[in-house]
Amino acid sequence: MIYVELKTVILKKQLEWGRTITITEIADASGISRMTLHRMLKDQTYNASTDHLNKLCAYLQCDLYTLVRWEPDIPVPQEQVA
Repeated sequence: MIYVELKTVILKKQLEWGRTITITEIADASGISRMTLHRMLKDQTYNASTDHLNKLCAYLQCDLYTLVRWEPDIPVPQEQVA
């Protein structure tokens, strides 16, 4: 399962930038609707498009691995783990 860590990244960026970051600000700067951003914040498993992920990474000045986290849905057999 892929999880969008938007809330965590926003909180870290607020500390780093020393100010509040609003959903409206992100929506205006990225072109992503406020409704979509709210869905991403409410549901970490929201099926975000690569375009939205790209825009969020650009605005929040982070890489994709900071914004998303992957956890296997089923256990991976040990012989397949490299």
